[in-house]
Amino acid sequence: MYQIVQDKLHNILNARARLGEGPIWDDNEKLLYWVDIYNHRVHQFHPASGKNVFFDVGDVVGAIAKAGKNQLIIAQRHRLAFLDTETGIVTPIVEIETDLPDNRFNDAKCDPQGRFWFGSMSSSGKAQSSLYRYDFDGSLHVMETGLTVSNGLGWSPNHEKFYLTDSPQQKIYAYDFDTATGNISNRRIFVDLTGESFFPDGLTIDSQGYIWSAMWNGWCVIRFSPEGKEIFRLQLSVPLVTSCTFGGEDLQTLYITTASIGLKQEDIEKSFDSGDLFAFDTDVTGLLTYDFNLSRKV
Repeated sequence: MYQIVQDKLHNILNARARLGEGPIWDDNEKLLYWVDIYNHRVHQFHPASGKNVFFDVGDVVGAIAKAGKNQLIIAQRHRLAFLDTETGIVTPIVEIETDLPDNRFNDAKCDPQGRFWFGSMSSSGKAQSSLYRYDFDGSLHVMETGLTVSNGLGWSPNHEKFYLTDSPQQKIYAYDFDTATGNISNRRIFVDLTGESFFPDGLTIDSQGYIWSAMWNGWCVIRFSPEGKEIFRLQLSVPLVTSCTFGGEDLQTLYITTASIGLKQEDIEKSFDSGDLFAFDTDVTGLLTYDFNLSRKV
């Protein structure tokens, strides 16, 4: 059932992004980072002032995570890199999947120990994408294979479960997660949206363990219980809802990214706010965004 909460849902930035994605909250600086994938931009939005600035990183940028003061780790087309948010300088780290030209990197997050998890997607529609984990010692680990679009990922509040989305398959999977080793096991279907006209995209998790999943072509964000049951749908004014994260002073603001890519003129006239950044005032508390921890050793 849709929840109409127009007094709590706000369009906070007329960004008109092609493919807005990957929002993360910087609780130290009280600002939101997010990306516009095909415009090659990493954005920095300051809610207090409404000011938004961006860095052009020179190529596709699928996702980001904090990596120390004034630094982000970013997943680009076929590489990981560091972005200095004072100078805008991009420093390459490692190249991956260069033998798969149809692939690019997509969604990413750091786990509770600060390891960087990122996945790829294939424009060919083939199941040739993977999920990776990049550790502080520079080691790279393949965590899952045979995916079509590795997307929306996150961890339960007690760190015992890991969630991963394969968008074209319309499924969100749950795994058992070992915090100490960073291993995942026992994959099972957490949410199955087969037959729906929309696709699960990026997600975030609140402090109660409920999953908030953005729905591509669905005009909404759906909140699922820890058992995978739909609790409610937050309706938006745009069809291509891409991702979300909690932020704000009390971690009770849900920031939502959207896209305008591929929309026809008549679609844009019906959803003029496509590509903008939204904020929803919730009555629950989110979880802090984990950073890439350069000092921690596994």
